Amino acid sequence: MSDTFERDLAIGKQIEEKQLKVIQKFYPDAQMIDGYCKEWDIWIPSINIGIEVKSDQKSQHTGNIVIEINFHDKPSALSTTKAKYWIIYTGDDTMIVPVIDLKELVKQFTTVKFTAKGDTWEKEAYLIKKRFIKSISIPVEKIESTKPSGLELFL
Repeated sequence: MSDTFERDLAIGKQIEEKQLKVIQKFYPDAQMIDGYCKEWDIWIPSINIGIEVKSDQKSQHTGNIVIEINFHDKPSALSTTKAKYWIIYTGDDTMIVPVIDLKELVKQFTTVKFTAKGDTWEKEAYLIKKRFIKSISIPVEKIESTKPSGLELFL
């Protein structure tokens, strides 16, 4: 594996852990899924919900969020998720997006195929402008300011 992949994986884990800590303020039983799980990254047993955490810090420069659907000619990411929500971290923004709305949004766009730096195989993905994803996301501020449990606003 390349240094880029290893570095990105480590950064991704840090972002997942940060998001887990926020969720655990409201749902202490929330837990990170150990190892590879294509359905979600965080599981909340008490409410039977999975959350996928995505990081696309390159979007700060491109203006696009990569929404992957296939990797190495196999369904992945949005095609295989069973999460109810995706948390998308861009480096300057955190968006909480209902998967059902994300799947509806991407229908308006066409996919592209490319091999990302650090990858060995080609992926197929949508490149969606951040503003479109933001328009379907739940504002984090709204969740943080809602009492008593915040996340109930969208979970």
